Amino acid sequence: MEKFDVVVVGAGSAGCALAGRLTEDPSLRVLLLEAGGSDDVLEVRVPAGCHKLWRTRRDWGYTTEPQPGLGGRRLYWPRGKLLGGSSSMNAMIYVRGAAADYDEWAALTGDGSWSYEHVLPLFRRSEDNARGADRWHGVGGPLRVEDLRSPHPWTRAVIAAAQAVGHPRNDDFNGAVQDGVGPYQVTQRRGRRWSAADAYLHPAAGRPGLTVRTGALATRVVVERGRAVGVEYRHRGRTRTARAAAEVVLAGGAVNSPQLLLLSGIGPAEHLGSVGVDVVHDLPGVGAGLQDHPVVPVIWHVRSGKSLLRAESPSGYARWFAARRGPLTSNLAESGLFARSAPALPGCDLQFHFLPVKFWRQAEVDPDVDAFTAATVLVHVRSRGSVRLRSADPAWAPAIDPGYLTDERDLRALVSGIELAREIAGAGPLADVLAEEWSPGGTLHRRADLERAARLTLESLYHPVSSCRMGRADDDGAVVDPQLRVRGLDGLRVVDASVMPTLVRGNTNAPTIMIAERAADLIAGRTVDPHLAHAG
Repeated sequence: MEKFDVVVVGAGSAGCALAGRLTEDPSLRVLLLEAGGSDDVLEVRVPAGCHKLWRTRRDWGYTTEPQPGLGGRRLYWPRGKLLGGSSSMNAMIYVRGAAADYDEWAALTGDGSWSYEHVLPLFRRSEDNARGADRWHGVGGPLRVEDLRSPHPWTRAVIAAAQAVGHPRNDDFNGAVQDGVGPYQVTQRRGRRWSAADAYLHPAAGRPGLTVRTGALATRVVVERGRAVGVEYRHRGRTRTARAAAEVVLAGGAVNSPQLLLLSGIGPAEHLGSVGVDVVHDLPGVGAGLQDHPVVPVIWHVRSGKSLLRAESPSGYARWFAARRGPLTSNLAESGLFARSAPALPGCDLQFHFLPVKFWRQAEVDPDVDAFTAATVLVHVRSRGSVRLRSADPAWAPAIDPGYLTDERDLRALVSGIELAREIAGAGPLADVLAEEWSPGGTLHRRADLERAARLTLESLYHPVSSCRMGRADDDGAVVDPQLRVRGLDGLRVVDASVMPTLVRGNTNAPTIMIAERAADLIAGRTVDPHLAHAG
């Protein structure tokens, strides 16, 4: 029987950040369990190689349930199964979401410490921004944030084209306003990926209070007399138990955290009974309310110029190894746009990722021609889904139902996004680059045809959240309270993207790390900013 103060399950973005922060206290004994293995592979370090880890043993490789709104298609969901989790295989885009997202969290939880002004110091604390410190950004934090070193010429062209049709230039989507077009900042250090493991975990490797165990599949949270006291896990063919004197923290993400709660008998009693799991604590909200950002790729062939199709050439590798420059430093989605599907909306509901390469069917097949992609993303999502068990066996993947397009308003907004992407493609210097529209196809113009095409080509942007969402005490669907404690049990928290009450308007990695920063303060009983003094 192993004994620690805190046992953290999952060494992804949240788990790495939490373990790194907690072990700054040398008296605290922390065990970090990770089902996957090492992140010490070239495909992690080379930014443009991010998708090379998909569908490998370093990927959970989930597949959704058939989606009625997508013609019965199942979608592939890559999720990192290695140190750093999905931050070791994502597109490295550093976007926090809109300020209004966090003010909404504060309203939904009844806790003002989740408002934008209260979480902003946590974002700043985590950050080491190459541009320097200001009201919105920090320096000296563990997470390095930089501008791309070798942006593709088409990135400049699409920014100019969007400006030509009336979108304002925005060089900082995390600053005063979100609306507009500009280059993305990325979590890189001098042309190589800088994951949550690089930022928080590896610098903590020598601390005596930290134990990291890879190849360890958590199978159950051990609950005794209403308190979580440890974690059962499989490691090297044996079932072991780690006891936690203070807390058990689940940081497995929006799929694995609800799955582990359910396997532990914590969740809706009727569902647990249907798969043969004994009910330990009836908690209806576990696994409910799942949200994800859907994306519809709009793709054009090009008249001239070279895409990132040949980034992995000998010369590309030579430039990367010699100076950490060249096409292999690209995150593929080099620039973006935040916009509104209707002018009257109070905030942006669309985000665009502009890729100087053909990105099709979630990289299931390699690009075959030079092409340009405008990935049209809905960031204010109304559809909801769920995570459920298929079996009481922890080795079985759970049933993931994102519920894509179950709310028709999501489909209408995405079609407006396709039309907006086409408008940009026909303007400015981008019009000189692009040739015929390959998908959904330049002959489709009626909204009904575009809706049908969207259903057939929609994919995931890999941002699942809200399956263990936090909420008020009177919110029967909430799984955790505003301090991230599982309702009705002691000694158990969830700290990852699953606790988000709603999806943020933007990429979810930076917000997930912020949540871990907040959790570290809550667990350690400390505050770092006067704004946070009343929290907890």
